[in-house]
Amino acid sequence: MAGSSRTRSVARLVGVGAGLVGVGALAASYFYDDDQHTKRQYIRVAAAENLNVRPTKPLPTRDQQLKSLTSEYFDVLIIGGGATGSGCALDAASRGLKTALVEMDDFSAGTSSRSTKLIHGGVRYLQKAILGLDLEQYRMVKEALHERANLLDIAPHLSYPLPIMLPVYKWWQLPYFWVGIKMYDLVAGKKCLKSSYAISKERAIELFPMLKKDKLVGAIVYYDGQHNDARMNLSIALTATRLGATIANHTRVLSLLKEKDENGKERLCGARVRDEVTGKEMTVKAKCVVNATGPFTDSIRKMDNQVTKEICAPSMGVHITLPDYYSPEQMGLLDPNTSDGRVIFFLPWEGRTIAGTTDTPCNVSHSPAPTEDDIQFILQEVKNYLNPDVEVRRGDVLSAWAGIRPLVQDPNKTDTQSIARNHIVHVSENGLVTIAGGKWTTYRSMAAEAIDIAIKACDLSPVHQESQTDGLLLEGAHTWTPTMFIRLVQDFGLESDVAKHLAHTYGDRAFSVAKLASLTGKRWPIVGRRLHSEFPYIDAEVRYACREYAATAVDVIGRRLRLAFLNTQAAGEALSTVVNIMAEEYRWSEAEKKRQLEAAVKYLQQEMGQNVNRASREKTPVSLSKSEISENVKRFNSLDTDKKGYISLNDLRASLKARGQDVPGEILHEILNEIDLNHNGQVEFDEYLQMMAAIKVGSISHSRFAQLVEMAEEDQRKKITVDRSGGGL
Repeated sequence: MAGSSRTRSVARLVGVGAGLVGVGALAASYFYDDDQHTKRQYIRVAAAENLNVRPTKPLPTRDQQLKSLTSEYFDVLIIGGGATGSGCALDAASRGLKTALVEMDDFSAGTSSRSTKLIHGGVRYLQKAILGLDLEQYRMVKEALHERANLLDIAPHLSYPLPIMLPVYKWWQLPYFWVGIKMYDLVAGKKCLKSSYAISKERAIELFPMLKKDKLVGAIVYYDGQHNDARMNLSIALTATRLGATIANHTRVLSLLKEKDENGKERLCGARVRDEVTGKEMTVKAKCVVNATGPFTDSIRKMDNQVTKEICAPSMGVHITLPDYYSPEQMGLLDPNTSDGRVIFFLPWEGRTIAGTTDTPCNVSHSPAPTEDDIQFILQEVKNYLNPDVEVRRGDVLSAWAGIRPLVQDPNKTDTQSIARNHIVHVSENGLVTIAGGKWTTYRSMAAEAIDIAIKACDLSPVHQESQTDGLLLEGAHTWTPTMFIRLVQDFGLESDVAKHLAHTYGDRAFSVAKLASLTGKRWPIVGRRLHSEFPYIDAEVRYACREYAATAVDVIGRRLRLAFLNTQAAGEALSTVVNIMAEEYRWSEAEKKRQLEAAVKYLQQEMGQNVNRASREKTPVSLSKSEISENVKRFNSLDTDKKGYISLNDLRASLKARGQDVPGEILHEILNEIDLNHNGQVEFDEYLQMMAAIKVGSISHSRFAQLVEMAEEDQRKKITVDRSGGGL
């Protein structure tokens, strides 16, 4: 059994540090020269300095990054800011190559932020490797288990071991699964996180009280890693720029540039790009271009050669977010055999429960959206494993999202029809290096292989021929400790849950975030105004996100904070605050603030499940009895006192005022919007009935509007009772 991740990390760092000093000069790193605001330069670091020393210089601004794109001649230009592209940038920069990275959207905007949040070797892959005597599949698992351990070492603040339960409902499966999971531990060897174990039915119910008891005979518990995928992706990109890489998000590649070499052969020499924030176009010159664009692999390949054959076979995976009471805080669940043969994970994450994933062929899209069929499939599988006492309701889906897996055919093989089981690296005739396929966990080894091949294919001269990233600490990991949050509480006066969130999200950079926090005006907490009462996100994080290249409100609610993935309604409620803070940072006009709000609302509706949630509610048949309809008429009329036929904002305000409650206008708008299906600022009776029917069948979990109507009707009934008694004793 392995020791703590911190112990492993220290041991690994000693080895890495010694190796680097022995080799000689370390990788190039550039720093912004405060005396010359118009240029950045590469400075060779002294031989004795370690790559794992915590950088102290501030990050270059986005404008400085863009200026560097046009003023430098790069060894490597990487297209794509997902996990693989950012990994390539870090690998190249740490070897001493002049490196640039451009991403058309935000870092991790695509598949890399829409994963199952697991860092794993793949239990299912190992099963296939053993049963099929497949050596290639075995090596894939072995590599992934090494990378799993490494990722937990280099970003201990962002990643952690998670126990996952595999419930067993047939006696013969208990030894079968136990042997399989023990093989998983065995293949991991010294990289095993914690040893797996078998437990009785009683112990399984104790650890996972929501589990279905009927026919349960026991369970196997094993360990994999879990992380905040979007933050991990950003940390990789930030670490790359700390080591000298120029990185620019919201920078779209328009075309690839070519020139003839000394032999008259065309070779790629850079790209024409456009800053999507300002619309400015620019030329980026580079000796080598790496295509790491995931599902968009073929679009870049066709820029290199219009007639090249497409190799990407995209597949869409949907996940849903459920309330925290659907799973224990520290135990996940694996359904190894769903009704259609797929695997479903059911995991605690960021204070909520996520479930997924599905696997459906799809078209490549910049805005993949979840479907009702996929959501229903996941809910049904969840229901199959939970106690009947736990009512699995459609209305409990807080968020739903889709990610596109970039499955690829290997163009290096003659049989290009078969899907590659692992990643592929391909070099075109013009020198375009394409890295595609693979999975989140193995991003580092994929990147290392891609840069190895790029060095040879494009005749590059790195300071270090070998990859330096195994054991290289990521942004925030250098001085992080598990008890760091206590210092944040004591030094700044933050609430404990906020301090824990900051420490586990930003690591040792959490102090820089806390310094930006606003005073609350309360005795406690002293600083840190929450963006939403249900979550530990604070105002300072929005300001800090702007320093970490967040350019849009979607960048913040979707990736810098994970609010959109955790609860779309809460994200919508926090949106105006987020936009106002960003407007202060970027000096946005009122028109730009409106544009940002509209774009973020569209994102929540289309990509995070609001539209499909609303459609599900609207399709609910109004199957109410006569007595239920009669009761709802009374409740509706208790607010619609002047018999207009609808309930307005003023009706809500008057009802609350009568109860002695003064609720801010923006909250009243939120309550009204929960039910105002046609967005006309008023709730008609048919809309109210639709909501009550949806609540009855579970399509809506709860509603503040329904609660207000019920309270108003109760107040009216009490008033009538007192009036009839004459008000006396």
